[in-house]
Amino acid sequence: MTVLIAGAGPTGLTLAIELARRDIAVRVIDKADEFFQGSRGDGLQPRTLEVFEDLGVLDQVLAQGIPMPALKIFIGGRPAGERRMGELVDPTPDRPYPNGHMLGQSRTEAILRERLSDFGVSVELSTALTGFTQYDDRVVAELSTGETLEVDYLVGADGGKSFVRKQLGIAFEGTTDDSFKMLLGDVSADGLDHEYGYWFAGPDNPMDGIVLTPLSGGDQFQFGAPLGDRDLEPTLETLQGLVDKYAGEGFAKLRDLSWSTVWRPNIRLADRFRVGRVFIAGDAAHVHPPTGGQGLNTGVQDAYNLGWKLADGREEVLATYESERRTNAARVLGLSEDLMQKHIDGDESALERGEETRQLDISYRSPDATGPLATGDRAPDSPVLDAEGNKLRLFELFRGPHETLLRFNPRTTTDHPHAVDITHEARPGAYTSPEAFTYYYAKDGDEFIIRPDGYLG
Repeated sequence: MTVLIAGAGPTGLTLAIELARRDIAVRVIDKADEFFQGSRGDGLQPRTLEVFEDLGVLDQVLAQGIPMPALKIFIGGRPAGERRMGELVDPTPDRPYPNGHMLGQSRTEAILRERLSDFGVSVELSTALTGFTQYDDRVVAELSTGETLEVDYLVGADGGKSFVRKQLGIAFEGTTDDSFKMLLGDVSADGLDHEYGYWFAGPDNPMDGIVLTPLSGGDQFQFGAPLGDRDLEPTLETLQGLVDKYAGEGFAKLRDLSWSTVWRPNIRLADRFRVGRVFIAGDAAHVHPPTGGQGLNTGVQDAYNLGWKLADGREEVLATYESERRTNAARVLGLSEDLMQKHIDGDESALERGEETRQLDISYRSPDATGPLATGDRAPDSPVLDAEGNKLRLFELFRGPHETLLRFNPRTTTDHPHAVDITHEARPGAYTSPEAFTYYYAKDGDEFIIRPDGYLG
């Protein structure tokens, strides 16, 4: 099998790793001449951290990033306390990474590219997809380099302006609001403590202001400022003027603007995520506002869902990609849009992030499913002891491109190549974990299939 991925952002790179670690031939192309440099999607949600652990990149992500910082609030130039977008939550055995992590998107992409290189695959820059034709058994793709190649599947992870989606004729329903704009950029700031984020607001409206959040690996902050209908250029002078306006002249001196853009609400969802042997994922399938930090994370989840299904190849499995991921994308878009509207309305709760943004509650369960744990739900983690008394975690036993048969105090034998037996007491070839019985609401003899993407099958 051969798969061509158009787009080398977090979605395309995650998918490429998923395929490459299954020994599937994959090529990743990107029309850009150089890799993106900037923070853009810098908030990594807890579920994404779990995915990255499975892919073997979590240690680097945690080492290079920072925890979500506290924000120092200034209203009318005066200190008004501190707050966090989301309260820090203590890890539990079933949820080892309950808090988000901050890492600029370009650094996340670099970590994923390095991991992909472990499988002998590299991104092909300056290579655009210029056309494709699909048949019953293959897709013929044309590249800007003049090359024509045949692949089994094509995946468009090529952003909101996706060439793949447009060529497929898939409707991209949603709205674009030119009356509201947000200025985003990466900039250094003398006079600010890099251990904190900052919210500077006007005296009359606490939600009318600017936010600066620290970026790891240097002294830069990501700068965000609602512009309303003002037509301002994303320059260093513009940013400095906004800081002077809301924080007071001389409070902070900005320098070294390395990336900036003006963002307009463009909230859209593709009508389909697949046509035959061609799939779309990430921003090609759904475009989010930056509020809530959901866009990059949802794209990673698309790729994590699609990778093992492409490797499986059965139509009944491939067909579940669109039904599972489009339903989830619609729900997450609704959440992001609600937070965006709160920003526009000046609602102070727009800065709050609750459990629903962590993506640990993503589920593909049937609407009529009942009970605390059902097919399609996220498989919990749990501590276990092997027969020699070594401490392990279920996530370690699930790790890899395979599915797992999880059996609780089994009464029969199995020939499943990745069976994990959980018992109340030590037994050769089994793992002891009273906690796992609790987290899985399991009784003796129960069995669960854990899909390769960590959900109950």
